[in-house]
Amino acid sequence: MRIPFVIPTVANALLGLLWGLSVFAGWGTKAFCSDAGCAERMDDVATVSCLFAAVAACCTAVAWFSPAVRGDERRFMNLTGAAMAAWVVAEGTLFVGGMIVK
Repeated sequence: MRIPFVIPTVANALLGLLWGLSVFAGWGTKAFCSDAGCAERMDDVATVSCLFAAVAACCTAVAWFSPAVRGDERRFMNLTGAAMAAWVVAEGTLFVGGMIVK
């Protein structure tokens, strides 16, 4: 069964948007922290999560901007699948880290 390119692309975009709002719009801090000390610790958690988000963004960029990958459906799906997994790990890091620093 062939999956259209748009489905993993939209999934990556939505996961990236969720991660970005959790980190940069303060959703993560509001969800887990009530004092300034916790907010500072949550910034450290966001920094660790940023490593996984960078991997996800790079996988997505290579999948879309490399002509060799974009022309090969199997490689494209592998890279976008890896990007989705990295976004999930980045979000999971925020959640688990938020529960720990709480």
